[in-house]
Amino acid sequence: MMRRLLAVFHARNLEFVRDRVPFAFTLLLPVMLVIGMSFVLGGPPRPLFKVGVLDGPADEHAHPFVAAEELYVQIVPLTDRDEALHKLTHQQLDLLVDFGSGTRYWVNTDSPKGHLVEKLLLADEPGARREPVTGKALRYVDWLFPGILGMNMMFNCLFGVGYVVLRYRKSGFLKRLHATPLTAFEFLAAQVLSRLTLIVAVTLILYLGIGVLIHFHSAGNPALLALLALLGALSLIALGLTVAARFSSEEMVGILLNLLTWPMMLLSGVWFSLEGSPRWVQWVAHAFPLTHLLDAARAVMLDGAGLTQIAPNLLYLAATTLVFLAFGAWSFRWRID
Repeated sequence: MMRRLLAVFHARNLEFVRDRVPFAFTLLLPVMLVIGMSFVLGGPPRPLFKVGVLDGPADEHAHPFVAAEELYVQIVPLTDRDEALHKLTHQQLDLLVDFGSGTRYWVNTDSPKGHLVEKLLLADEPGARREPVTGKALRYVDWLFPGILGMNMMFNCLFGVGYVVLRYRKSGFLKRLHATPLTAFEFLAAQVLSRLTLIVAVTLILYLGIGVLIHFHSAGNPALLALLALLGALSLIALGLTVAARFSSEEMVGILLNLLTWPMMLLSGVWFSLEGSPRWVQWVAHAFPLTHLLDAARAVMLDGAGLTQIAPNLLYLAATTLVFLAFGAWSFRWRID
């Protein structure tokens, strides 16, 4: 019995090692994750306070306050006063300063960090004019909730569609369908609509159910959120179909889906904001459909954004849906050989 067991054990090990793509991916994935996270979260230690500078000089760091507290204060240049005050009321900024003619600053009186950084400013600018505002900080769970829903949608869309089409191809079901008048686009469109119905239903149940449990903050229009969920799910489902449209290897499909899901989960803002990360990381993140879905969802739920504000995100999701569907229909294979 032991000889038979060892023979199968040896054969399976050889099979895994000789299949070079999965073997290499198993070795490289942890390395890529560590390197990627070091770029996203690395760099020098981050300051304790975040101060917005409104209509300041060309070099905000030349001001004595900033120069003296450079180790503790992160400067965020801002031009839109209303947007800056909105960030301050949500405690996304600890202080807002205008270094124009006579220093003027705004502080959130509900913010403990705002109280501390105000003392630092007044030590250098005792004559600065004070403008108090109020506003409670959003809970992390309020910010995280759209990310969790979006991540769940991403995994269901990509893996739910990719492996289903792959199973159809390997079982010969697609080969039999190919003998019918059904076109590749019609087949893919039916898969998209089927998965879309399930994803939207599941997301709605989670939205309502979790809302009862944690009473998350939602200031926007529910109908706009529904439209956003539809377009986001369509884009992600179409992306999954492009992977499954041609390949017949489970290992290859699994690798490609992981290469899509892991970067999106880390860079699309599911767990943390990319504000302050390297500029090129933010550019890469904005190529992902999930980034546009989460940015728009948080804008609607947390800030009450309307259709005009999230229109660029909606257009991007719609455009990627059409591109992915067209590419999937063009590259679709009915048979393994």
